[in-house]
Amino acid sequence: MTDRRKVLKSLALGAAVMPLTTNISHAKPKKTTNFLFSLNTSTISGQNLGLLKTLETAGKAGYDGVEVWIRDLEGFLEGGGTLQQVKQSLQDNKLQAFSAIGFARWMAQNPETSKAGFEQMEREMNMLAEIGCTRVAAPAIGAEAPVDPFFGGEKYAELLELGRKTGVMPQLEFWGAYEPFHHLSQALAVAAAANDPDARLLPDIYHLYRGGSGFDGLKLINGNAIEVFHLNDYGTQIPREELEDKHRVYPGDGVAPITEVMETLSAMGGTKVLSLELFNPSLWEMDADVVASTGLAKMKAFV
Repeated sequence: MTDRRKVLKSLALGAAVMPLTTNISHAKPKKTTNFLFSLNTSTISGQNLGLLKTLETAGKAGYDGVEVWIRDLEGFLEGGGTLQQVKQSLQDNKLQAFSAIGFARWMAQNPETSKAGFEQMEREMNMLAEIGCTRVAAPAIGAEAPVDPFFGGEKYAELLELGRKTGVMPQLEFWGAYEPFHHLSQALAVAAAANDPDARLLPDIYHLYRGGSGFDGLKLINGNAIEVFHLNDYGTQIPREELEDKHRVYPGDGVAPITEVMETLSAMGGTKVLSLELFNPSLWEMDADVVASTGLAKMKAFV
């Protein structure tokens, strides 16, 4: 009888302890997010430094990499430069070519326009691959309102296949002032319709505000669905619907909830490239080294 009581007592004690032990053993580790810092070359484009000098400026300021504009790359080639020179400059300045900005009309509803857009994308992707750039922005330029998410998803899936072929993956981008494709919800719908594991979104503080998306929708996004995020800020002197690219300011110089956004990105885990993208004419009148260094310091203040 004594042994039986001991067994029952030990079983009761084990049942009380077991839930706590089980919860601890299955606790999920906290996600860790690694942030890298990029200079979108539009930020100092008004100084007209030329492509190689622009890369040198980004490297000197301490950025991890850059987002180059395809039109600048093509202009450099037309002036007698080579892709090997660009690749060497990136290496010399310890920079990664995180992404590139282009304007191919791949999502156009007109079949001929879309076909030409895909051909342009393939040419540009092959060019970017030669300098070691592995991503390209894919805005829905050429699309007409309203964009059917299933049509857009089909086109984006096709573009992702082209990305795998070339090694340069398209990041789906929306523009706040571009009526056919201006809202985070549209980008989410198109990315979901593509049903592709390599689908990625390219959000932007300015575009999220300008298009009326707000910032809470970012909390619906998980993991590596965002690899590159355009960082900037905006003020309240001008109504939202009247804001233009030129009104973007340094992160922290406006009223955007950047700290909250950084917390949301941190919770996703993985690696996130924060890219400073500004088009402010007042910054173009300043020394490019000062603009680049100031921008990097202001981004790092939030991470």
